[in-house]
Amino acid sequence: MILRVIDIETTGLAPPAEVIEIGWHDVDTSVREVRATDRGFDFGSFLYGVTDLPAEAMAVHHIQKRMLVGLNCCAVSDLQSFVTSGKGIDAIVAHNAAFESQWFTPKILGNVPLICTYKAALRVWPDAPAHGNQVLRYWLGIDLHEDLAMPPHRAQPDAYVTGHILVELLKHATVAQLIEWTKEPRLLPRITFGKHKGKAWGEPPTDYLEWVVFKSDLDDDTRWNARRELDLRRKSA
Repeated sequence: MILRVIDIETTGLAPPAEVIEIGWHDVDTSVREVRATDRGFDFGSFLYGVTDLPAEAMAVHHIQKRMLVGLNCCAVSDLQSFVTSGKGIDAIVAHNAAFESQWFTPKILGNVPLICTYKAALRVWPDAPAHGNQVLRYWLGIDLHEDLAMPPHRAQPDAYVTGHILVELLKHATVAQLIEWTKEPRLLPRITFGKHKGKAWGEPPTDYLEWVVFKSDLDDDTRWNARRELDLRRKSA
């Protein structure tokens, strides 16, 4: 299988913000290595024009408007090409794919499934100090070509790092598992709020979890984790 790892830089956190850079790496699951100089492992990035580039966005990725002069804005056809081009892409992969999926919509993805390495990392390495790209890179001790991995917050280097994290994930899970985990909410290893912050979900009393599920205004992922723990308790009762 060929898994296309992507990363994008944009002018904001959500559409109608524009995509101004796409980076990618292709990972062949039969080899399970990201070898950027080997034939068959495509990598690189594209820059696109822009109608507006806020200072807040430039402060993250340091792409400046003068770098985009004369380039066309990213079109739907450009996004589609990253899904349909190459050797036959079996899945699109991104770290925190919820962000990329705002632009790589189901209409663009078609029948190509999405894999989120962030959601998968939460399941495979729940005890990691954090689950961002760069933290996982160093915590896992992944040896990278520094000229390809730097600087952070640019599309090609971030895709390169994500590609290596994907390879590590494939040592613990199948592609099918990664796809299914992506469809589900984030499996949070520990509670991130309130008087039980830092505890595992199995520690608080049942009435507290019921409050989270049925009465709190917490986000959907948090309530899903509380409901999951309640279901586990009912099954074991």
